[in-house]
Order: sequence, then C-alpha cells, then structure tokens
Amino acid sequence: MSNAVKTIGVLTSGGDAPGMNAAIRAVVRTGIANGLHVKGIRRGFAGLLEEDIIDMHTMSVTDIVQRGGTILFTSRCEEMRTPEGQKKAADICRKHGIDGVVVIGGDGSFRGAQKLSENGINTVGIPGTIDLDIACTEYTIGFDTAVNTAMEAIDKVRDTSTSHERCSIIEVMGRGAGYIALWCGIANGAEDVLVPEKYDYDEQKLINNIIESRKKGKKHHIIINAEGIGHSEAMAKRIEAATGIETRATILGHMQRGGSPTCKDRVYASMMGALAVDLLIAGKTCRVVGYRHGEFVDFDINEALAMQKGISDYQWEVCQSLSHNYDKNNK
Repeated sequence: MSNAVKTIGVLTSGGDAPGMNAAIRAVVRTGIANGLHVKGIRRGFAGLLEEDIIDMHTMSVTDIVQRGGTILFTSRCEEMRTPEGQKKAADICRKHGIDGVVVIGGDGSFRGAQKLSENGINTVGIPGTIDLDIACTEYTIGFDTAVNTAMEAIDKVRDTSTSHERCSIIEVMGRGAGYIALWCGIANGAEDVLVPEKYDYDEQKLINNIIESRKKGKKHHIIINAEGIGHSEAMAKRIEAATGIETRATILGHMQRGGSPTCKDRVYASMMGALAVDLLIAGKTCRVVGYRHGEFVDFDINEALAMQKGISDYQWEVCQSLSHNYDKNNK
C-alpha cells in the first residue's frame, strides 16, 4: 500500500470517447467531497510534461456530463514511452504537489500510468475507449455511445442502399478489435460482418453470398467491415467487378467518437471515476478500474495489461446465424 494522497490530478489520454467528461466530473467532485485538492492535467501525458496543469473546483465541471469529447483535451505522447520522460512526468507531479493521478484512456495510457506508479506517483486507470478492447473489463467508456452512433448511421445507409439496389460496405472503427462491427452486425441485421479476429480474407465467400442473396430477391446487401481489416473502397471495386452489382463503401470514421454520451456511458463513467478516487484515498496505486459480472471492480495494471481479449465464439455464431444465407452445416 502506498502513501495516502492529498492532491490528485486527472488526465485523458489517447483517443477521446463519449463519457470521458462524466468521468472527469466524478473524479473532481468525489475528490473535493473527500477533502482532496484536484488538478486537471490538459492534453494528457504531453500536457503533464509541459506542465499544462490547472486547479479544478466543483464549478469547473458544471454542465459537462452531457458533452462529448473531453474538456481536458487529449493527445498521444511518445516521450512518455522513454525512461527519461517517465521520470520527468513523476518529478513534475511532485513539483505541483500531485501525489495521485487518475488516467482515463486505453491500454497505452495504462502503460503510462504504470510507469508513473513505478516512479512513486499513485495511479489509477479508467478504461476510456470506444474500441472495447481492454481485456480486464466488460465495459469501456464510450463504446455504448459509439456503437449506437454507428448503428443509426448504418440504418440510414441501408435505406439508400435498398432504394438503389446496391451492395454497401460500411467501415466502422475499433482499431484491431471487431466489437463495434460485431454488435452492429447483429443490431443492423447485416448480411456479412468482417472482424479481424475471425476474417479469413476469402473474398470469394462474400461474392458468392452477395450473388445468392440477389437470387433470393434481396434488394440490398450490407457488409459491415471493421477498421482492423479496412481497405473498404478497394474491396467495393473488386466486389462490383466480380458481381456486376453496384457497390459503395462508406467509412463512418471519427463521427463515432463524438456526440452526447448515452445514459449508460454517463452513469458507468461516473461510477468508475468515483471508484478511482476511492482507491487513491485508500492509498492504492497501479490499479485499473473495470466492470465485470455486474460489479465495478479493480485490477493490478500489470495483470490487466497481460490479459488477452477475443471475440466471444457464441456471439460470433449468433451474428453469423442471423445472416440471410447462413447454413451452420456449410460454413
């Protein structure tokens, strides 16, 4: 157990995610309610190294819970990957009287938190990423909003795709993880779903499925393609050449990171922010907050980073089985 904290800092790092502001708000107000001083570190670890640090008060986080993005801004920081940068970051924390830091971000951000802890600063990580790719938790801040944004956009693309009797390839975000694609595949009733964890790159299967669907009278064909596979525009050209069916690619892009967070993202982010502060008050360090089996829990960051996460075989089976042409005996 590390020393108790009196002043905590909070930062957001890496890609932004809807709900980060709710987490910031919870950190600030929970800290102040427990007699702590709270400082906001702007622009993530890069801002920490540049001493872009401000005092936070209860009113600093008024009217932000419904806002997308992050009021503290965010960035990625190569210097934080170096031992010199890590030591400098810890020294700056001590200079400003910060003895505990809440880091909101993904696995890269947690590695920065891990190094801060090794250099004597108490740290707790909160999973903030739309990708849902952090293995220790069933929920990450922003995923619910992002997947709903993508779902609504795909519904709109389907409308026009049906009107023009097209095949549509819709690319969603997720980096190397296919969770947004998988969930939208089920929620949007896609004919084909491509995720990096499962895709065998046999494009002929897609072509055969499109042709078979058209023979059965389908007026559209929706393919949801995960960012980790990508190259949707080139794929669309190849499919159109092979099938003779007009095929368009739509890349949803960064719209999935924006927008007002859903109720779930606001509430879960708030719970995680409060728990992170509670852990620091208890003198804990090198922890990451997570959500498992209906409970908000915490893990050692080293343990969390060592965990592996993959697509659920059952969810994938269900996603495939709901497709128009799926035959379990002839995959």
